[in-house]
Amino acid sequence: MPSLKELRNRIASVKATQKITKAMQMVAAAKLRRAQSAAEAARPYAERMEQVLAGLAGSLMSVDAGPKLMVGTGRDETHLLVVCTSERGLCGGFNSSIVRLARERIALLQAEGKTVKILCVGRKGYDQLKRIYGGLIVETISLREVKQVGFVNAQDIGRKVLEMFDAGDFDVCTLFYAEFRSVISQVPTGQQLIPANIADPEEEKEAAQGLATYEFEPDETEILADLLPRNITVQIFRALLENAASEQGARMSAMDNATRNAGDMIDKLTLNYNRTRQAQITKELIEIISGAEAL
Repeated sequence: MPSLKELRNRIASVKATQKITKAMQMVAAAKLRRAQSAAEAARPYAERMEQVLAGLAGSLMSVDAGPKLMVGTGRDETHLLVVCTSERGLCGGFNSSIVRLARERIALLQAEGKTVKILCVGRKGYDQLKRIYGGLIVETISLREVKQVGFVNAQDIGRKVLEMFDAGDFDVCTLFYAEFRSVISQVPTGQQLIPANIADPEEEKEAAQGLATYEFEPDETEILADLLPRNITVQIFRALLENAASEQGARMSAMDNATRNAGDMIDKLTLNYNRTRQAQITKELIEIISGAEAL
């Protein structure tokens, strides 16, 4: 049985931990509001960009004659997985859920005989993937010094992806991140970037019936050649913003649970402390009474 001093020290330690988790919860809640607003503001732009690309692709006479970023290299042998995670932990299963989805995709691709390469964005994803797939990681991009994610950060990642594609390092690129739904719900998502995941042109034509018809100047191929690289950066930026909101939501939920658990532990330790103290007092009283009766 632990002594009273050990129990007092344990209670004080848990109370200190509870103060830290409560403070982290409050900080995450403050950051979440700003991150959630940024993520929600980016969604319409990214979705509209995809619609514009789909409309341009649908107006082409032959989709196969489009830019390589849209039609691909004609092969499906080498896959690049861009895994976006956070730089810090203490956010529940946020990072693990993204890495789990990436691992499932890696296992599926390797079972089909494909070559897999991994580009890690964030230290936590790298730390988990290097244990099994360290030989597949081509580069790790750290955003640890970035206090607030900006479009310039997405441009750097997008530029790296495009350089690898132009060099022929991969055929298909897939982006992994967590889509923010609520504080308790962040959905791991895999989105294909290259070739661009554009809706079927025939479906776009049917959906566009009765709407205005556009003529493009210059032609659709030239516009796509300019918009497709920009779309990659836009989708990466959206993923980073979704991750930022998801991370703070997951951290807020995890720290709230930790604070509650610390409170329960303090209650149990306090009860144990009072019982132990009462037992010692009772024992001392018995000894005093027994000594008095012996006299």
